[in-house]
Amino acid sequence: MKFLAIDTSGKYLSVVAYNEGQAEKLFLDDCAMKHSVVLMDKIEETFSRAHMSARECDFFAVTVGPGSFTGIRIGISAVKGLCFACGVPALAVTSFDCIAYNEEKCKTLALVDAGRGELYACGFEGGKVILPPAILPQDKVQELVSEGFLPLSAEKIPFDCKRVDPSAGLCAAVLKKAGERAPANELHAFYMRKSSAEENRR
Repeated sequence: MKFLAIDTSGKYLSVVAYNEGQAEKLFLDDCAMKHSVVLMDKIEETFSRAHMSARECDFFAVTVGPGSFTGIRIGISAVKGLCFACGVPALAVTSFDCIAYNEEKCKTLALVDAGRGELYACGFEGGKVILPPAILPQDKVQELVSEGFLPLSAEKIPFDCKRVDPSAGLCAAVLKKAGERAPANELHAFYMRKSSAEENRR
């Protein structure tokens, strides 16, 4: 199996090129507002390190959210373009998947900063969702932690939790969900609330 996976949903950038059991991972910790500038160069760099090309990929994967509205759009557009150019399907994974697949041996709570003092949250156990995605205040998140969920995040958020490697989680999530690939035109962003611009128009 060969694939390329990208995650532009946060301030960071993750690119993973997987070549028959070997994964090359590229991670930039602070890429906010620069995804569109650096993404294609970093894809080429990762392909080079993995000794493969886009034409060899069986599919392309992308994190569809929740997270940065602009970043998510950039990632989805890039993957759609690669899929259409190469004639292969796409795979959507969530930001929650990329966090949770770092820890599969206990109940975990994947957290993403939702702004306004709230958190996007999703509970997992054994790689399966046991608490559907929700927007929660911090006190509710603390209740879930008290009930035995281990809080995880890919970047610094306004809640005390374990930081995990989003590139490793991205690779693990894609490998687990590879059978769910679909036509690229079915890729859609996973937004859990309206953007600030949409809210301001109300």
